[in-house]
Amino acid sequence: MRIGILGYGRFGRALGELLREAGHGYRAWDPAVEVPAERRAAGLRDLVEAEALVLAVPVAAQVAALASLRPHLRPDQLVFDVGSVKSGPCALMDAQLGAAIPHAGTHPLFGPVSLARAERPLRVVLCPSIHHPAAADRVQALFESLGCEVLRQSPEDHDRVMATTHALTFFIAKGLLAVGAGAELPFTPPSFHAIARTLESVREDAGHLFAALQNQNPFAKGAREGLLEALSAIHQTLAEAVAEGADEQQLAIPSLGERSPILQETRDHIDALDQELVALLARRTELVLRAGRAKAELGLPVHDPDREASQLQARRAWAQEAHLDAQGVEDVFRAVLRASRSAQGGRG
Repeated sequence: MRIGILGYGRFGRALGELLREAGHGYRAWDPAVEVPAERRAAGLRDLVEAEALVLAVPVAAQVAALASLRPHLRPDQLVFDVGSVKSGPCALMDAQLGAAIPHAGTHPLFGPVSLARAERPLRVVLCPSIHHPAAADRVQALFESLGCEVLRQSPEDHDRVMATTHALTFFIAKGLLAVGAGAELPFTPPSFHAIARTLESVREDAGHLFAALQNQNPFAKGAREGLLEALSAIHQTLAEAVAEGADEQQLAIPSLGERSPILQETRDHIDALDQELVALLARRTELVLRAGRAKAELGLPVHDPDREASQLQARRAWAQEAHLDAQGVEDVFRAVLRASRSAQGGRG
């Protein structure tokens, strides 16, 4: 499928790379961003020669984007957006494109950072238009060709879920950053590690995304108010407990269920950790394949003995720092490197 991307910011570029890797031709147009010559459309008239058009502009810019596109669109084309909020954009497309131009709303639940890290699975929420059920099928087929899992929801259901997940995550992260939680610290407890990864991800996203999540999602304000009320109540309970000498067990975080015996609980943790390791190996394989394609373009061999020797030396050092058996860790990574060469089509 030939794709036109209107908006070539960080997500537009990342989506273009996914399309290229899946064998879809695409062109992009963005008067505010430099687009590579081989991908650059001459203008809107040139862009709309594509079979499908992606609105990869900020939610607040979609009104102007659709208004500029509408005179050039044909009934045989497909239009979909990739915004993080769906109620407004889907209503806008229904109003401006109506029954004449096939369209659908989508929210890819990944971004440039997660793609660079080869995180999987890639998931996309698809919000079909009641006027164009066949268009939703075409959009789903396109994302599935990129290796994505597609979940269908109404725009309102999508925004309700995002209000208590995506929007609240950004809201909490921004608050933590404001009080210095994201500063360089000499040490942190394990309970903070996942939060630190969240802060890192939020830092990577543009300010307009935060504003869109909070202001364009009709359910975000209620979610924020509910969170602030809950935190205020907890804060008050803590103050009363100190003043009255209350039993601190009353403030314990509620149990999520009956605890297993120590052995079973430990085994469950090991299984969960192994599942994470497998997911990390899958991400590593994606990066290896990306490196293999880059090597092929440069005419370089798959096997790089000097690079592998350097990798193994570094991993032995990491093992020693972690008080692990350096030889055992090296053996593990030798097996990983053999699998990497095999994935790239080299000899084990």
